[in-house]
Amino acid sequence: MTYIALFAAVMGVLGLIPPIMLTFTPVPITLQTLGVLLAGGILGARLGAQSLIVFLFIVAAGMPVLSGGRGGIGVFVGPSAGFLVGYVCTAFCVGYVLSRFRRLEFKHILLTNLTFGIFINYLFGIPVQAFVLSLPLLETIKVSLIYIPGDVLKAILASLLIFKLRKYPVFNRNLSKAVKAS
Repeated sequence: MTYIALFAAVMGVLGLIPPIMLTFTPVPITLQTLGVLLAGGILGARLGAQSLIVFLFIVAAGMPVLSGGRGGIGVFVGPSAGFLVGYVCTAFCVGYVLSRFRRLEFKHILLTNLTFGIFINYLFGIPVQAFVLSLPLLETIKVSLIYIPGDVLKAILASLLIFKLRKYPVFNRNLSKAVKAS
């Protein structure tokens, strides 16, 4: 429960960093994607997804913890709604894929974050954005290409943090169990 609350709080703290608004799209560039990748990579599939569910409930309750001070149930019907829902699935998938490696190396984490971490979030976010804004899907995909360089940088940073932090028993649940058993 502590880990879930901790990463919900990390998402809230990342929401304090002002977003970068673009003139041609209502979806801002935020650092909260970094928190999603960290939650999945450090907590694993189940706890990572649960921490983001808690975070989204906090958002729905009206706390302004999304980047730019946004919050409330209205954000779940806006252009960013698909990305928000995608947070849960992204964290789950990143955690699940990383748990499949016998020996977790930096290249595994980076590849997982670059593929699953970015793709799954876009898989949810772009179609919902196209629907809400009444735009053709292909046009929305083209506009969303502007987010890829920033998301790649966030995936690299998250991969570095995950790789470094998982060496410590408090952030590596499997290692913690091994330490307790010995």
